Amino acid sequence: MSRFFDNLRRKVEAGERIDDAEALGLFESRDLLAIGELAALANRRVNGDRVYFNVNRHINYTNICVNRCTFCAFSKGVEDDGCYTLALGDILAKAAEAAAGGATELHMVGGLHPELPFDFYLEMLAAIRADSPSLHIKAFTAVEIDYFAKLTGQSIERVLGELKEAGLGSMPGGGAEILGARVREQICPEKISGERWLEVIACAHRSGLRTNATMLFGHIEAAADRVDHLHRLRALQDETGGFQAFIPLAFQPDNTRVPGATGVGGVDALKTLAISRLYLDNFRHVKAYWIMLGLKIAQVSLCFGVNDLDGTVVEEKIGHDAGADSPQNLSKEDLCELIRKAGKVPVERDTLYNELKTY
Repeated sequence: MSRFFDNLRRKVEAGERIDDAEALGLFESRDLLAIGELAALANRRVNGDRVYFNVNRHINYTNICVNRCTFCAFSKGVEDDGCYTLALGDILAKAAEAAAGGATELHMVGGLHPELPFDFYLEMLAAIRADSPSLHIKAFTAVEIDYFAKLTGQSIERVLGELKEAGLGSMPGGGAEILGARVREQICPEKISGERWLEVIACAHRSGLRTNATMLFGHIEAAADRVDHLHRLRALQDETGGFQAFIPLAFQPDNTRVPGATGVGGVDALKTLAISRLYLDNFRHVKAYWIMLGLKIAQVSLCFGVNDLDGTVVEEKIGHDAGADSPQNLSKEDLCELIRKAGKVPVERDTLYNELKTY
């Protein structure tokens, strides 16, 4: 195994790409510290000791969804207890509160509502932009974009064009889950295919929208499924260059319907984050989403190749509905303290990774 790691170190130091077999070998290895050391080396080459965060606010405008993905504890039917759709006035109030608190970004995703017209989303964007022009609106997963296209009978390109005109600034990376068909057919058979997800994201990149990419891990997928997922993302990034950050999402099993899934342990989380850094050599940013990882694992991950801690978040619902026991929000001071105690330098950024302040 030492020869295996020696060869990988040579590749990392030379800036050479690791292949799928090597990525699979890393997942099979029990030498967590060796993996972490390599990932830290790869990260230092591009980011030094700088760790990014932003001041953001999550708004999940509806939990009503036509899909019933087995891994999701957030979605509801129109007649279910606990279902909701926020009124535009409530959304604007949350946005204004975020702007007043120093936020630079709104992160907005929701369910595929069977009754809301496409105009609702256009009006929502335009109203936020008019009311809180300082906020960058990062909204709508590729799954939602595909749904809007079906709803209107328009092309993905036309839908994206109308959303951009109304105020959309960029897109998050949700809905990717695991891109391979074997797993996808078991955990989210009603959702668009992995190929369609990549197609929508490619359209977004061509339209000038930057996006993130995610991977939901720790349910029924095997290591080979994770490597296949990473392979597809790296190939698309080679083509478009439109991904900003990769965000591995640790599966939360509570209130979900995935048989036998127990969630993610700390070792697996750190290993997955580190391997993602090593394999995705064309992604500058790997993000630890502390909502799903927990604060301690997120902090330790900063020594395992991670260079972004997301943001202040505020009122996250999707992960918490599935059992995440992390706080609902963190202050800027909390994030800076987490980063400093990991021996790193906190850097506040905006959505597009323009540096706003180094602490």
